[in-house]
Amino acid sequence: MQVLIPFAGYAICALIIFFAGKKLSLYGDIIADLSGWGKAWVGLVLMASVTSLPELMVGISSAAIVESADLAVGDVLGSCAFNLFILAAMDLFVPDRKPIFSLASSSHVLSAVLGVILLTLVGFGLFLPWEFTFSPWIGLSSVLFGIIYFFSMRLIYLFEQQKSGEGFAVEKVQNQYQVNLAKAIKAYVFYAIIIVVTALALPYFGEQIAEQTGMTKSVVGTLFLATSTSLPELAVSISSVRMGAIDLAIGNLLGSNLFNILILAIDDVFYTKGLLLKDAAEINLVSVLSTIIMASVIIIGLNMKTRAKRFILAWDAALILAIYVLNLILLFRFG
Repeated sequence: MQVLIPFAGYAICALIIFFAGKKLSLYGDIIADLSGWGKAWVGLVLMASVTSLPELMVGISSAAIVESADLAVGDVLGSCAFNLFILAAMDLFVPDRKPIFSLASSSHVLSAVLGVILLTLVGFGLFLPWEFTFSPWIGLSSVLFGIIYFFSMRLIYLFEQQKSGEGFAVEKVQNQYQVNLAKAIKAYVFYAIIIVVTALALPYFGEQIAEQTGMTKSVVGTLFLATSTSLPELAVSISSVRMGAIDLAIGNLLGSNLFNILILAIDDVFYTKGLLLKDAAEINLVSVLSTIIMASVIIIGLNMKTRAKRFILAWDAALILAIYVLNLILLFRFG
């Protein structure tokens, strides 16, 4: 009976994050709409950062409290891979046998390419035996992650302004509730606190699962923690696709992947035992390479614009799902 406690705790936390993440994203979108900060642009950035709050808190908890580099790195990289898995799986819910990437704006290519660049730098950080440091526990790679992330946000913003003259041309999910800005902010803060508190408990249950099942922390971080912390992205994506807001779903997931790499830099600050990427197992390179390949397939799909699906999934979505499954198999086999 005691063996089931970590799994039960994990499941309860996952359900809470899924519910709170859906609400948090809704009110974050309402705030962006009512504040006049620019509907599509602020909605996309706010969605991506908000739905990545669980990864942020789990990473900080893993680094500072549990002091596990593998849980922190595995959660971030596993979340990046799972986000692209979600994106491919959303192809199932697109009506009229239309491939999801054929309905999306080609401007998402820029976000995907920038994500590949950041993931490549993560791969170098995991692979290289040395690294320049700014302190005993903060490496050059973490500083680069932060600089490139904010440069990417600025570059995407300028690209979209140049293209449309008014920021992102992303479809917005229509607000179903009549609330003013003050109430929306209160609700936003309420659900953000719920996610933060719940996410802090996940590394504890993850470590207990690793000890009781014999799985490595890299596998637990990539599979269990990454899946649960990506539940807000899943909730937002399902709602967006059902309402026809394809660009919102894709922008949220690709934006979350960019924010996830920034989280690695933040985790490194809280991980004072050493350099985060150097202390993480090399098996995490499997997730890095798999996610880069998945992102590359997305870039091809966004450019080719296949008109119709011959089967239940478009070829690009099916290939992404296959790569994700292969990633998990390799992690279990060699991890």
